[in-house]
Amino acid sequence: MALDPLDALSPIDGRYASGAAALRAHLSESALIRERIRIEAEWLLALHREKPAGLEAAATLSENVLAVARDLASNPPNEAAQAVKKIEQRTNHDVKAVEYYVRDRLAVAGASAAALELVHFGCTSEDINNLAYARMLQSARTAMLAEWSPALATLRDLAVRHAELPMLSRTHGQTASPTTLGKEFANVVARLDRAVDRWRKVSILGKWNGAVGNFNAHVAALPSADWEGVSDRFIRSLGLEVNSLTTQIEPHDWIAEYCDAVAATNVIVIDLCRDTWGYISLGYLRQRAVAGEVGSSTMPHKVNPIDFENAEGNLGIANALLRHFSEKLPISRWQRDLTDSTVLRNLGVALGHVLIAWKALQRGLGKIDADPARINADLEQAWEVLGEAVQTALRAAGVPNGYELLKDFTRGRKIDGPAYLDFVAKLPLPASEKTRLAALRPEAYVGLASTLVGDLKDSSLHETQPRD
Repeated sequence: MALDPLDALSPIDGRYASGAAALRAHLSESALIRERIRIEAEWLLALHREKPAGLEAAATLSENVLAVARDLASNPPNEAAQAVKKIEQRTNHDVKAVEYYVRDRLAVAGASAAALELVHFGCTSEDINNLAYARMLQSARTAMLAEWSPALATLRDLAVRHAELPMLSRTHGQTASPTTLGKEFANVVARLDRAVDRWRKVSILGKWNGAVGNFNAHVAALPSADWEGVSDRFIRSLGLEVNSLTTQIEPHDWIAEYCDAVAATNVIVIDLCRDTWGYISLGYLRQRAVAGEVGSSTMPHKVNPIDFENAEGNLGIANALLRHFSEKLPISRWQRDLTDSTVLRNLGVALGHVLIAWKALQRGLGKIDADPARINADLEQAWEVLGEAVQTALRAAGVPNGYELLKDFTRGRKIDGPAYLDFVAKLPLPASEKTRLAALRPEAYVGLASTLVGDLKDSSLHETQPRD
């Protein structure tokens, strides 16, 4: 019976179900079962290709059987997951149920008894599981990078569009040397480019070496076969990298790296959400009202920054899980314990919250724009920020105690234009230098901000396509 979203315990399957929909094909229970089926079928086909010395049945598979195996390896039927779950009710073992399902399908195609024994040959459940999860996380990364691209493109557009719009900085929450709004967005784009690139580059590993990682059963059954070579070629044929030294389980270090990389990206997004929320609060950024939306049940004027708040909340939940995964999954007692199994089943929960957050961020970014008049109003009232420029000019001219002069003049005081000009006129500097400093204005004191944003446009870091 289909779950009514109103009955869902998790908002991923309820209120926010549409936001996480893109991951269901990659990280759901059904996706896991289907990937296990693919791995079992791919292994049978690999044995047929390799024909290990002494494994005669691998060389004599009929075309009918091979055709069914190829179908299962490429696209298991939609009803496969339900069929496996029904078998699991009898076996009380999820991977064994997959093996029996594949055997049943091959038997219908006319596979001999010897051919059926090739299904799951030499395997432990973790041979199937680690490759299934590897391929699931690989395809999930590809899907999520595609979903992430619009948000990063919007940020890049905001950076370029407002590259020359001067704005007060707010170090420690106080007025500080001006920047430009575009430069502040560019800072985030550069950070996210690096963070996403780190995630994209995490190597996805697989193992295929039996119950404790030593090919014990393989060698006992067929000692003359090149089992290391067969294993390596099989893993690489699935688009994965080989981890040749393992226990019963692939140690999950790469999954920890993967989760850490996603969590690090999320931390930057949380920082962005909080800063954007603050600029909306100051009035530097306006939010476009959406027809029909209500901001408050009692205050009709409200247009709240709910998308940024939603993103921040979901990323907090996601990172709590992702950090747990990265700390727990590489730890397993002796050659194997089962604590990783239930944890791995929650990968979709964490990444679902991430995807929901990224979509909320994109919605929020799509509703904001700058309010130049409001931004400039604060700049016009903050002449004290030119103190940095003047004291540095005094230092450059070799004037003693330049910093102290400006500290006495500006610290804790609001300075207006006339007061600034009067102070500059009395400085022990050549007339030409005083004229130059007198021409400074807070809105023009932005250094190379717009140039630095231009550098971002030419950066090669902003690759958004996955390399999987």
